[in-house]
Amino acid sequence: MVRVMASGVFDILHYGHLYYLQEAKKLGDELVVVVARDSTVGGRKGEPVMPEELRAKMIQGLKPVDRCVLGREDDPYKTVEEIKPDIIALGYDQKHDEEALKKELSRRGLEVKVARIGKYDHDIDGTRKIIERISRRRTER
Repeated sequence: MVRVMASGVFDILHYGHLYYLQEAKKLGDELVVVVARDSTVGGRKGEPVMPEELRAKMIQGLKPVDRCVLGREDDPYKTVEEIKPDIIALGYDQKHDEEALKKELSRRGLEVKVARIGKYDHDIDGTRKIIERISRRRTER
């Protein structure tokens, strides 16, 4: 059994998120998704619109997802140690340095492959794009 781990904020769920998780699921038999905690998101993408508990419930309800957990606030590698994935699936826009990630996993004795999922190319495939479009339409009225 091959366990795949995917992670993200998943704020304002859209098809780009579903595509990422569908592609991640194809890499193995079980997909465990880690949803970022509210407290760890702020600096990277701004404060989430949806609270972490609701984002996790939405992700858990998606067909490709076998299990969903909230990430750790201290050391994200501890989450990897707990889940014990065979593969970590990174989204196309996640800013992780794959080589640095592999090096740290190896340093911790974790034999995990890292795979980068490609982008679903559509003009409204990102949360920030959706928010901008809604905002623009509201001001046009």
